[in-house]
Amino acid sequence: MPVVRDLRVLLRLRKFRHLLAVRLLSQAADGVYQVALATHVVFSPEKQTSPTAIASAMAVLLLPYSVVGPFAGVLLDRWQRRQVFLYGNLLRALLAGCTALLLAAAAPDPLFYASALCVTAVNRFVLAGLSAALPRVVDQDRLIMANSLSPTAGTLAATAGGGLAFGLRLLFPVDAATVLLGSLLYLCAALWSLRLAPALLGPDPESAQPGMGTAIRTTARGLTEGLRHLRQRPSAARVLAAMTLLRFCYGALTVMVMMLCRYAWADGTSDGLALLGLAVAVSGAGFFAAAVVTPGAVARLGPYGWMAVCAATAAVLEPALGLSFAPVPILIAAFVLGLITQGAKISTDTVVQSSVDDGFRGRVFSLYDVLFNVAFVGAAAVAALMLPPDGKSAPLVVTVSVIYAAVAVFMTRFQRGECHMRATESPPVSGLS
Repeated sequence: MPVVRDLRVLLRLRKFRHLLAVRLLSQAADGVYQVALATHVVFSPEKQTSPTAIASAMAVLLLPYSVVGPFAGVLLDRWQRRQVFLYGNLLRALLAGCTALLLAAAAPDPLFYASALCVTAVNRFVLAGLSAALPRVVDQDRLIMANSLSPTAGTLAATAGGGLAFGLRLLFPVDAATVLLGSLLYLCAALWSLRLAPALLGPDPESAQPGMGTAIRTTARGLTEGLRHLRQRPSAARVLAAMTLLRFCYGALTVMVMMLCRYAWADGTSDGLALLGLAVAVSGAGFFAAAVVTPGAVARLGPYGWMAVCAATAAVLEPALGLSFAPVPILIAAFVLGLITQGAKISTDTVVQSSVDDGFRGRVFSLYDVLFNVAFVGAAAVAALMLPPDGKSAPLVVTVSVIYAAVAVFMTRFQRGECHMRATESPPVSGLS
């Protein structure tokens, strides 16, 4: 099979394997840490969770990335990306340890959120750097396969880390212990990054402007240049817009499932936590399926066509499965949405990496990350307005389905426009004279 053959080739590349290992350890730690935060906010027995509470927590943890994200991009285009992985993960290990101490001491929520915000803020640098560095360790011909394997494997690692955290939390219901496990994994990621040469992952010296002071002073100009560069790459801009809408849909449904697990499907918080863990695992299986299916689908349909198929599939199946608000159909929907969301993300990553110059990739991927977070928080806010306490809202399910359908139409029209443009630009075949 071509997928298996390309996968074997990628895994023979030592530099790619080392970068992949850094991603797996980092995102496994993210999964552990995020589940620890979620269980503390949503499933603590002393807390009466509501959609508004979930939305508020997401806003506190994610909205500041609208400020951090642009700085991350400008700095990533100046700093050695290997050093970002090393020092970023060391810092997260230390900060996660501080979060564990705050949880153990039952510190006030503002202190807990401040510590968690610092951990996840550093995450923006690491994830954007991993995406920007990928073209430095694989050739152009195998970039689509690398994008299928690397980010999807990272998502699966985060899912596995989350599953490990769920299991630990069920057996040993102390949030601080789960956070300490995340801290240990961050430390492992930092140590593994030492296997990569400092200059290997870029950026190229001629495209970078070293120096913290210079980077901060030129942030506004750098962002303007990044946005101008993105406007000159309409393919990248359009797939980013489509992926932002898909992320919005995924965020709204995530809040709905949290509330269903907390109140509608279980009488006790332990049962609800187990159901949420199962939903995460099933969604992770969808991510894995996307890694297998996407390369072949993109080869046949192109990245825009595959994104259109993903969105159209979600538009049909999401209400068909979701309107019952029963556990089994919702778990099936979690698998489908995991597959289509990750499949669309693989296509988006590939289009952005292929059409954006190396000197701008850090900025563009940081903006990409900002869009992701703003969309997720916006979705949580909308869900807070539409969801009743038990999480059952037919209007929310229908609204999400309409957005999926709109994305499918948009990407279909864009693909047809691209095909027409290529056909008109092709030179005519000369006849015999």
